[in-house]
Amino acid sequence: MADQQPTCRYFTSYSGARLPLKLVGELAEGDMRNRNTYFRGSFNATAQLISCEKVVYGEIEFRHSYRYHPDGKLAHAEIDDGSGDTSVLDYPA
Repeated sequence: MADQQPTCRYFTSYSGARLPLKLVGELAEGDMRNRNTYFRGSFNATAQLISCEKVVYGEIEFRHSYRYHPDGKLAHAEIDDGSGDTSVLDYPA
């Protein structure tokens, strides 16, 4: 079975401080032409957030990438805060 392409969706913000980020305030694709700042989330076939980018005036300000254990819990997070240093967090099963 071929891997399904991630689904991309847009949001106004996120809530909470835990990973993975919880994106909130979903935006319709038509709303994007009037937005200077938004969050772009990519979701896998099971609706888990696999990447998140904060976009400000067309530039990516920060990016998170996530991988999950088979039970659905977070296994790995890579956080690029735009400084050039990527933080890597691993979570045991």
